[in-house]
Amino acid sequence: MPLRSDWSTEPCPVRRSLDVVGDPWVLLIVRDVLHGRGRFDQLRDGLGISEAVLSRRLAAMLDAGLLERVEYADGARTRQGYAATEAGADLLPVLQQLALWGERHTALPEGGAHMAMVHDTCGAETTRGEVCSACGAPLRPEHMTWVKPWLGRSDRLVGPGTLLG
Repeated sequence: MPLRSDWSTEPCPVRRSLDVVGDPWVLLIVRDVLHGRGRFDQLRDGLGISEAVLSRRLAAMLDAGLLERVEYADGARTRQGYAATEAGADLLPVLQQLALWGERHTALPEGGAHMAMVHDTCGAETTRGEVCSACGAPLRPEHMTWVKPWLGRSDRLVGPGTLLG
């Protein structure tokens, strides 16, 4: 899914990483999948992305090993959605650091509010992306809740292979 030329064989790990996750849709899709919203319609509607663009990104993310297909029941039918793999879940610190950076360095829009990232294991808000700033434990998606006051809700994240029903 290169945005530019193919950087997959570059010695620089930043270039190789950007070859996989350099498209902004990729990180937004991973964010939603880590929130358990991995059904195609949930992703399309939640992100406001066209079906064609979403289909291409999902296929590339499956090929890159960021996502896996998982089955879910839709009434009497069995459908397939998307869940993070370990590689996809390993992007949690990147997403959390982006959120922290955005809180510090971008203007809060009208009606916006601080998003708290709570480490469920110790119950404290963390101000770091990879390890809890309160207890020092590594942060995993299945142990995190993002509190979004502008939406009036708290979203518990899910671990690899998980899709909410």
